[in-house]
Amino acid sequence: MRKFLKTTVLTATAAGLVVGVTACSSGSSDSGAAADPNKPLVVAASATPHAQILKFVQDNLASQAGLKLDIKEVSDYVTPNTSVQDGSADANFFQHQPYLDDFNKKNGTDVVSVETVHLEPLGVYSKKVKNLADLKDGAQVSVPSDATNEARALKLLADNNLITLKDGAGTAATADDIASNPKHLKIKELEAAQLPRSLDDVDASVINGNYALGAGLKPSSDALAVEKAQGNPYANILAVKKGHESDPRVKKLAELLHSDAVKKYIADNFQGAVIPAF
Repeated sequence: MRKFLKTTVLTATAAGLVVGVTACSSGSSDSGAAADPNKPLVVAASATPHAQILKFVQDNLASQAGLKLDIKEVSDYVTPNTSVQDGSADANFFQHQPYLDDFNKKNGTDVVSVETVHLEPLGVYSKKVKNLADLKDGAQVSVPSDATNEARALKLLADNNLITLKDGAGTAATADDIASNPKHLKIKELEAAQLPRSLDDVDASVINGNYALGAGLKPSSDALAVEKAQGNPYANILAVKKGHESDPRVKKLAELLHSDAVKKYIADNFQGAVIPAF
Protein backbone atom coordinates (compact mmCIF):
# COMPACT_ATOMS: atom_id res chain seq x y z
CA MET A 1 0.00 0.00 0.00
CA ARG A 2 2.83 2.36 -0.80
CA LYS A 3 2.62 4.99 -3.54
CA PHE A 4 0.43 3.33 -6.12
CA LEU A 5 -1.48 6.02 -8.00
CA LYS A 6 -3.41 5.31 -11.18
CA THR A 7 -3.08 8.21 -13.52
CA THR A 8 -5.79 7.91 -16.12
CA VAL A 9 -9.38 8.35 -15.12
CA LEU A 10 -10.40 5.22 -13.24
CA THR A 11 -8.51 2.73 -15.43
CA ALA A 12 -4.76 3.17 -15.72
CA THR A 13 -2.16 1.08 -13.93
CA ALA A 14 -0.22 2.02 -10.84
CA ALA A 15 2.94 2.41 -12.88
CA GLY A 16 1.87 5.87 -13.98
CA LEU A 17 2.29 7.53 -10.60
CA VAL A 18 5.34 9.65 -11.26
CA VAL A 19 4.44 10.72 -14.78
CA GLY A 20 0.75 11.28 -14.10
CA VAL A 21 1.08 13.19 -10.87
CA THR A 22 3.84 15.39 -12.23
CA ALA A 23 1.92 16.08 -15.38
CA CYS A 24 -1.17 17.23 -13.54
CA SER A 25 0.73 19.42 -11.11
CA SER A 26 0.77 22.28 -13.57
CA GLY A 27 -3.00 22.41 -13.27
CA SER A 28 -2.85 22.94 -9.52
CA SER A 29 -2.45 26.27 -7.83
CA ASP A 30 -0.66 27.44 -4.71
CA SER A 31 -3.68 29.56 -3.89
CA GLY A 32 -7.26 28.35 -3.84
CA ALA A 33 -8.45 31.87 -4.57
CA ALA A 34 -6.23 32.09 -7.65
CA ALA A 35 -7.24 28.70 -9.10
CA ASP A 36 -8.45 28.78 -12.69
CA PRO A 37 -12.13 27.72 -12.52
CA ASN A 38 -11.91 26.46 -16.10
CA LYS A 39 -9.18 23.91 -15.38
CA PRO A 40 -10.17 20.38 -14.35
CA LEU A 41 -10.24 19.75 -10.63
CA VAL A 42 -7.80 16.90 -9.99
CA VAL A 43 -9.15 14.60 -7.26
CA ALA A 44 -7.28 11.59 -5.86
CA ALA A 45 -9.78 8.98 -4.69
CA SER A 46 -9.94 5.36 -3.54
CA ALA A 47 -11.49 3.15 -6.20
CA THR A 48 -14.48 1.96 -4.19
CA PRO A 49 -16.71 3.75 -3.48
CA HIS A 50 -15.05 7.16 -3.71
CA ALA A 51 -14.05 7.15 -7.37
CA GLN A 52 -17.37 5.53 -8.26
CA ILE A 53 -19.27 8.36 -6.58
CA LEU A 54 -17.06 10.93 -8.29
CA LYS A 55 -17.59 9.19 -11.65
CA PHE A 56 -21.35 9.47 -11.12
CA VAL A 57 -20.92 13.18 -10.44
CA GLN A 58 -18.68 13.53 -13.50
CA ASP A 59 -21.11 11.74 -15.81
CA ASN A 60 -24.38 13.16 -14.51
CA LEU A 61 -23.93 16.44 -12.63
CA ALA A 62 -20.60 18.14 -13.27
CA SER A 63 -21.14 19.40 -16.81
CA GLN A 64 -24.37 21.17 -15.97
CA ALA A 65 -22.65 22.77 -12.97
CA GLY A 66 -19.72 23.93 -15.13
CA LEU A 67 -17.23 21.67 -13.35
CA LYS A 68 -14.51 19.60 -15.01
CA LEU A 69 -13.24 16.65 -13.00
CA ASP A 70 -10.02 14.66 -13.42
CA ILE A 71 -10.30 11.60 -11.19
CA LYS A 72 -7.07 9.88 -10.14
CA GLU A 73 -7.73 6.45 -8.67
CA VAL A 74 -5.49 5.46 -5.75
CA SER A 75 -4.89 2.16 -4.01
CA ASP A 76 -3.27 3.33 -0.78
CA TYR A 77 -3.79 5.71 2.13
CA VAL A 78 -0.62 7.80 1.76
CA THR A 79 -0.31 9.27 -1.73
CA PRO A 80 -3.73 11.00 -1.70
CA ASN A 81 -2.61 13.33 1.10
CA THR A 82 0.95 13.79 -0.11
CA SER A 83 -0.27 14.62 -3.62
CA VAL A 84 -2.65 17.26 -2.23
CA GLN A 85 0.13 18.65 -0.07
CA ASP A 86 2.60 18.93 -2.98
CA GLY A 87 -0.02 20.29 -5.38
CA SER A 88 -0.11 17.38 -7.81
CA ALA A 89 -3.76 16.91 -6.87
CA ASP A 90 -6.25 19.60 -5.93
CA ALA A 91 -8.35 17.49 -3.57
CA ASN A 92 -8.77 13.98 -2.28
CA PHE A 93 -11.67 11.79 -1.27
CA PHE A 94 -10.77 8.64 0.65
CA GLN A 95 -10.39 9.25 4.40
CA HIS A 96 -12.11 10.20 7.63
CA GLN A 97 -11.20 13.05 9.98
CA PRO A 98 -9.38 11.02 12.69
CA TYR A 99 -7.11 9.50 10.03
CA LEU A 100 -6.43 12.93 8.51
CA ASP A 101 -5.65 14.45 11.91
CA ASP A 102 -3.16 11.67 12.63
CA PHE A 103 -1.61 11.92 9.15
CA ASN A 104 -1.11 15.68 9.45
CA LYS A 105 0.46 15.29 12.88
CA LYS A 106 2.90 12.60 11.79
CA ASN A 107 3.82 14.07 8.39
CA GLY A 108 3.73 17.83 8.96
CA THR A 109 1.08 18.28 6.29
CA ASP A 110 -1.79 20.76 6.40
CA VAL A 111 -4.61 19.02 4.58
CA VAL A 112 -8.09 20.03 5.80
CA SER A 113 -11.64 18.78 5.47
CA VAL A 114 -14.14 20.57 3.24
CA GLU A 115 -17.25 18.43 3.76
CA THR A 116 -18.25 15.04 5.11
CA VAL A 117 -19.84 12.83 2.46
CA HIS A 118 -20.47 9.27 3.60
CA LEU A 119 -19.68 6.57 6.14
CA GLU A 120 -18.32 3.14 5.23
CA PRO A 121 -18.99 0.91 8.21
CA LEU A 122 -16.21 -1.52 9.15
CA GLY A 123 -17.30 -5.14 9.22
CA VAL A 124 -15.98 -8.40 10.62
CA TYR A 125 -15.79 -11.12 7.96
CA SER A 126 -14.82 -14.78 8.07
CA LYS A 127 -14.60 -17.84 5.86
CA LYS A 128 -14.12 -20.08 8.90
CA VAL A 129 -17.06 -19.30 11.20
CA LYS A 130 -20.67 -18.17 10.84
CA ASN A 131 -20.86 -16.31 14.16
CA LEU A 132 -18.28 -14.42 16.19
CA ALA A 133 -19.13 -16.58 19.19
CA ASP A 134 -17.78 -19.57 17.23
CA LEU A 135 -14.23 -18.18 17.07
CA LYS A 136 -11.95 -20.66 18.82
CA ASP A 137 -9.42 -19.95 21.52
CA GLY A 138 -6.30 -18.51 19.92
CA ALA A 139 -8.10 -17.55 16.69
CA GLN A 140 -6.23 -15.13 14.45
CA VAL A 141 -8.00 -11.87 13.55
CA SER A 142 -6.55 -9.40 11.05
CA VAL A 143 -7.16 -5.66 11.47
CA PRO A 144 -6.06 -2.51 9.60
CA SER A 145 -2.54 -1.46 10.59
CA ASP A 146 -2.97 2.28 9.96
CA ALA A 147 -3.54 4.58 12.90
CA THR A 148 -7.18 5.25 13.88
CA ASN A 149 -8.53 2.44 11.69
CA GLU A 150 -6.83 -0.10 13.94
CA ALA A 151 -8.43 1.55 16.96
CA ARG A 152 -11.73 1.58 15.14
CA ALA A 153 -11.41 -2.16 14.39
CA LEU A 154 -10.49 -2.98 17.99
CA LYS A 155 -13.50 -1.01 19.21
CA LEU A 156 -15.73 -3.08 16.93
CA LEU A 157 -14.29 -6.26 18.44
CA ALA A 158 -14.83 -4.80 21.92
CA ASP A 159 -18.41 -3.80 21.09
CA ASN A 160 -19.02 -7.45 20.22
CA ASN A 161 -17.57 -8.71 23.53
CA LEU A 162 -14.51 -10.38 22.04
CA ILE A 163 -12.04 -8.12 23.88
CA THR A 164 -12.07 -5.16 26.23
CA LEU A 165 -9.91 -2.08 25.86
CA LYS A 166 -8.08 -0.15 28.56
CA ASP A 167 -9.81 2.90 29.98
CA GLY A 168 -8.96 5.94 27.90
CA ALA A 169 -8.02 3.98 24.79
CA GLY A 170 -9.12 6.26 22.00
CA THR A 171 -8.59 6.76 18.29
CA ALA A 172 -4.92 5.81 18.58
CA ALA A 173 -5.53 2.48 20.33
CA THR A 174 -3.44 -0.54 19.27
CA ALA A 175 -3.32 -4.17 20.31
CA ASP A 176 -1.22 -3.03 23.29
CA ASP A 177 -4.36 -1.34 24.64
CA ILE A 178 -6.30 -4.59 24.94
CA ALA A 179 -7.19 -5.02 28.62
CA SER A 180 -8.76 -8.47 28.44
CA ASN A 181 -8.81 -11.11 25.74
CA PRO A 182 -10.83 -14.11 26.95
CA LYS A 183 -10.40 -16.07 23.70
CA HIS A 184 -6.69 -15.20 23.46
CA LEU A 185 -7.27 -13.80 19.98
CA LYS A 186 -4.11 -13.19 17.99
CA ILE A 187 -4.35 -9.75 16.39
CA LYS A 188 -2.62 -9.56 13.02
CA GLU A 189 -2.01 -6.02 11.75
CA LEU A 190 -2.12 -5.67 7.95
CA GLU A 191 -2.32 -2.81 5.51
CA ALA A 192 -6.00 -2.19 4.82
CA ALA A 193 -5.84 -3.19 1.14
CA GLN A 194 -4.52 -6.64 2.12
CA LEU A 195 -7.34 -7.47 4.53
CA PRO A 196 -9.76 -9.11 2.05
CA ARG A 197 -6.92 -11.31 0.75
CA SER A 198 -6.12 -12.36 4.31
CA LEU A 199 -9.47 -14.10 4.76
CA ASP A 200 -8.08 -17.42 3.53
CA ASP A 201 -5.28 -17.29 6.10
CA VAL A 202 -6.98 -15.96 9.24
CA ASP A 203 -10.07 -16.89 11.22
CA ALA A 204 -11.67 -13.46 10.85
CA SER A 205 -10.81 -10.02 9.54
CA VAL A 206 -12.03 -6.51 10.27
CA ILE A 207 -12.22 -4.92 6.83
CA ASN A 208 -12.70 -1.32 5.75
CA GLY A 209 -15.94 -0.79 3.83
CA ASN A 210 -14.34 0.29 0.57
CA TYR A 211 -11.99 -2.69 0.45
CA ALA A 212 -14.81 -5.07 1.37
CA LEU A 213 -16.85 -3.73 -1.54
CA GLY A 214 -13.89 -3.98 -3.88
CA ALA A 215 -13.54 -7.65 -2.94
CA GLY A 216 -17.20 -8.39 -3.61
CA LEU A 217 -18.17 -8.57 0.07
CA LYS A 218 -21.52 -7.11 1.13
CA PRO A 219 -21.53 -5.77 4.68
CA SER A 220 -25.30 -6.10 4.91
CA SER A 221 -25.23 -9.86 4.26
CA ASP A 222 -21.64 -11.10 4.59
CA ALA A 223 -20.39 -9.36 7.73
CA LEU A 224 -20.67 -11.09 11.10
CA ALA A 225 -20.74 -7.68 12.77
CA VAL A 226 -20.95 -4.15 11.38
CA GLU A 227 -19.92 -0.82 12.85
CA LYS A 228 -22.82 1.30 14.06
CA ALA A 229 -23.52 4.53 12.18
CA GLN A 230 -25.04 6.44 15.09
CA GLY A 231 -22.57 8.90 16.59
CA ASN A 232 -19.77 7.60 14.37
CA PRO A 233 -16.93 10.09 13.82
CA TYR A 234 -15.50 8.22 10.84
CA ALA A 235 -17.48 9.74 7.98
CA ASN A 236 -15.36 10.09 4.84
CA ILE A 237 -14.50 13.60 3.73
CA LEU A 238 -13.57 15.70 0.72
CA ALA A 239 -10.22 17.28 1.64
CA VAL A 240 -7.87 19.94 0.24
CA LYS A 241 -4.67 21.69 1.24
CA LYS A 242 -5.34 24.42 3.81
CA GLY A 243 -6.14 27.68 2.04
CA HIS A 244 -7.78 25.98 -0.94
CA GLU A 245 -11.22 25.60 0.62
CA SER A 246 -12.47 28.63 -1.30
CA ASP A 247 -11.43 27.27 -4.70
CA PRO A 248 -14.71 27.65 -6.65
CA ARG A 249 -14.23 24.20 -8.20
CA VAL A 250 -13.89 22.63 -4.76
CA LYS A 251 -17.01 24.42 -3.51
CA LYS A 252 -18.89 23.24 -6.59
CA LEU A 253 -17.84 19.63 -6.07
CA ALA A 254 -18.81 19.80 -2.38
CA GLU A 255 -22.28 21.00 -3.35
CA LEU A 256 -22.71 18.22 -5.89
CA LEU A 257 -21.53 15.57 -3.43
CA HIS A 258 -24.28 16.76 -1.06
CA SER A 259 -26.99 16.63 -3.70
CA ASP A 260 -30.12 14.49 -3.58
CA ALA A 261 -28.90 12.76 -6.75
CA VAL A 262 -25.73 11.56 -5.00
CA LYS A 263 -27.69 10.48 -1.93
CA LYS A 264 -29.97 8.38 -4.16
CA TYR A 265 -26.98 6.96 -6.06
CA ILE A 266 -25.38 5.82 -2.80
CA ALA A 267 -28.59 4.25 -1.54
CA ASP A 268 -29.30 2.47 -4.84
CA ASN A 269 -25.80 1.12 -5.45
CA PHE A 270 -24.25 0.23 -2.10
CA GLN A 271 -27.13 -1.26 -0.13
CA GLY A 272 -26.02 -0.10 3.29
CA ALA A 273 -22.30 -0.64 2.73
CA VAL A 274 -22.02 3.12 2.20
CA ILE A 275 -24.26 5.54 4.12
CA PRO A 276 -24.74 9.24 3.25
CA ALA A 277 -23.46 11.52 6.02
CA PHE A 278 -25.43 14.59 4.96
